[in-house]
Amino acid sequence: MTAGALGIIGTGRLGSAVARLAVSAGLNVLLANSRGPATLAGLVRELGHRARAATSAEVAATTATVVVAVPLHARRELPAAELAGRAVLDTMNYVRKWNGPIAELDVGAVASSTLVQRHLAGSAVVKALNTIDSRRLQLLARPAGDPERSALPVAGDHDGAVDHAVALLDRLGYDAVVVGGLADSRCIEPGTPAYGEPYRGPVPHGVDRVSWLVEAPGTPVPAAQLRELVAAGTGRSTPAAASPPRKVFS
Repeated sequence: MTAGALGIIGTGRLGSAVARLAVSAGLNVLLANSRGPATLAGLVRELGHRARAATSAEVAATTATVVVAVPLHARRELPAAELAGRAVLDTMNYVRKWNGPIAELDVGAVASSTLVQRHLAGSAVVKALNTIDSRRLQLLARPAGDPERSALPVAGDHDGAVDHAVALLDRLGYDAVVVGGLADSRCIEPGTPAYGEPYRGPVPHGVDRVSWLVEAPGTPVPAAQLRELVAAGTGRSTPAAASPPRKVFS
């Protein structure tokens, strides 16, 4: 494997933002998208010597932790065989007009990350980095101990993989709140109290929404506040209170 490198499959706004934070934190990154390594020359140039472009299969086969930032409907194109044994951070969200229809998700039968785990049966999928947009992800990052440090939610069924995700978020500038297993990740999907708006803040009255979303600097969401938001979305006083023990992963 590529020692100390973070794999990123998907280099749109979110994947690129994760790459920028990772490089700033001293991590090497191996990047892939659906169009091939040659199309990533500009991003690699921007990121500098810590970044390299590759195919999705190479990223999957050579990095221990992989951030997947592709549209949910493209999940079946992920290289499942090469991702076996990897911690896979699922940033994908289900929005019906973009990704659907997906019947199981439309009726709320499962969490979207459950479908990702089905495809990546040999991987340890962790829901992470899905509740914040790319702009606020970069603007709100703070070092540990900063009074304005925000937290992001994490959900997964494998202990070691969740630990990998928590450690990565710390390197990127965020605390983590573990909300439970993948089934519990429905409480951090679009439309829940913990998703999106807390990090953006409410759109001021009379302001153009699109312009404001592009320009707003973001609002810190500390861990205590995030726990309350997650609890509001689950109806439980403690986010992970009803979660089963996670499997071991290393």
